Parts: sequence; C-alpha cells; structure tokens
Amino acid sequence: MREINLDRLRTLLAVADLGSFAKAAKALHLAPPTVTLHVAQLEARLGTRLLHRAPSGVTPTSAGSLLIDKARRLLAEADDLLQAVQAQIAARGGRVRLGASTGALAHLLPQALEALAARHPEIDVQVAVVTSVEALARLAAGSLDIGIVALPQPVQRGLRVQAWRKDPVLAFIPTGWNPPRHVTPAWLAARPLIANDRGTRLSRQTAEWFAAAGERPQARIELNYNDAMKSLVAAGYGAALLPHEAGAPPPEPRISMRPLRPALSRALGIAHRARLDDGATQVTLRALLAMKAV
Repeated sequence: MREINLDRLRTLLAVADLGSFAKAAKALHLAPPTVTLHVAQLEARLGTRLLHRAPSGVTPTSAGSLLIDKARRLLAEADDLLQAVQAQIAARGGRVRLGASTGALAHLLPQALEALAARHPEIDVQVAVVTSVEALARLAAGSLDIGIVALPQPVQRGLRVQAWRKDPVLAFIPTGWNPPRHVTPAWLAARPLIANDRGTRLSRQTAEWFAAAGERPQARIELNYNDAMKSLVAAGYGAALLPHEAGAPPPEPRISMRPLRPALSRALGIAHRARLDDGATQVTLRALLAMKAV
C-alpha cells in the first residue's frame, strides 16, 4: 500500500470512536477481519502502532491520536469535494468557465449573467477575455466550458458552435468630421482609421469590405478593445468600424454612428463541447441562448 487509503482512515476513526474493532465492523458493515486488516495496513505503512489493544477497549496511541485528528479534517474535505461535484452535476451549483471578447463582455453578457444569477445564484461563472481562436483552443483542451466566438468557424471534432446573434457593424466617426448619412469604403479609406486587431474575425471582415470596393487603407493603430477605440474616435484620432449591439448605450456626443453602404454585420456563435457533462454548464448555455437575436 504506497498511499494512505481514505477507507482505511475511516475504519481507524470508527475503531477509535467506538473503542472496539467489533463495534466498528458492525457500524461500517464490514467483516471483523477486514477492520483488523485495515488498521494493520495503516500501522505497517507508518511503521508504528496506532491503537492500544486492551481487554477494557481500544484507545489511540500518541501517533494514532495525531493521525486521527488529521484524518477527520481530510475526510471532511473529501466529503465536501464530492458534494460540490455532485451538486454541479445535478445543476444545483458549480463553476462554469466562459470566454468572450471585450465587446461581448461589455454589452452582451451582463444581461444574461444577471438573469442567471437571479435564478441560479449557486452557479459561479468565471469569465476570461479571449479571442475566438483562443476560445476554441481552450474548449478543445478542456480549460474552458463555453466560448463566445465570431462566425463562421471551421468544424472541430468534439466541439459544437451554435449561431447566437447578428449585430450591424457601423462606422464610429468623430462628429467634427461631418460624416454623410451612409459611409462608403471610399469615403472612409480617405481618412485616418482605427482598426480592430488583425488577428480577429472582425478585422478580416472589414478588410474584405474595403477590398471589395478596391480600397486597402492603412490603419493608424490596431486595437482589440472596443471602448478604447471609441475613446480615440471621440478624441478625433480616427474612425472605427465596430459592431453595435442592441441595447448598448448611445455613444457620447463627440461620436457619430453611421450605417455602412454596403451594409456589414458581425455574427456571433456560442461554442461548447459537443457532450455536456454537467448541469451548471447546461443551465448557463440556456441562459445565453435565451437572449438569442440572430
């Protein structure tokens, strides 16, 4: 026996608490030789006696008392651990690891997380800021449970991506530029631009939007944080193409929002493992899908 077995510790505690091998065997529903064997294996593993045997009863030795005190705490923690896992499986609680972009975190997820917390306060949702590529990689590796990703995404074995919502991409322009009612690639390409980080799906979409009109503008700066991009727009540093989620607050007066011509939209999906093993993840997934707006 290389490691100390928890069942053998439970046997030792029963013998010490009841003062008898026979009473411990009856309480644990074990044969008396099995109880004797469990204690003997512990003593052999530690190389010392753990119990004094006497006609009047069984009492712990000094080493036995120390082990029993530690074993009580260890077994209580083991029981708590099992209860927590069982509660998560039964959807009564648990931890869900969710990954999303900063834009989704700022304007889309708060509504779903608020509704989830009201109905299931026992579920702890841990949120990480990740790109779509990172979300899919972490889902495949098992370090993420749900990911909000840009669509489309390549099919990956063991993962499922459900269409979630589609939001228009608008031009965010310094008000002082007096933008037209509709913004075209040619009009925007002639002005300073603040671009989304080129590693994102939105960056590829906007590059394709410009390229379809024969434009290939160079951005002054690339960012992956929408609020920072809007702050730069407000300061007059440049214009940006960003999705506008329904329910998001209007921009400050120094920013004008204009629809694009031709129109452009950003589609999002919810990615998760094809086989959902715990109820907490299923409940969180349902809460997200409830605000679906595709």
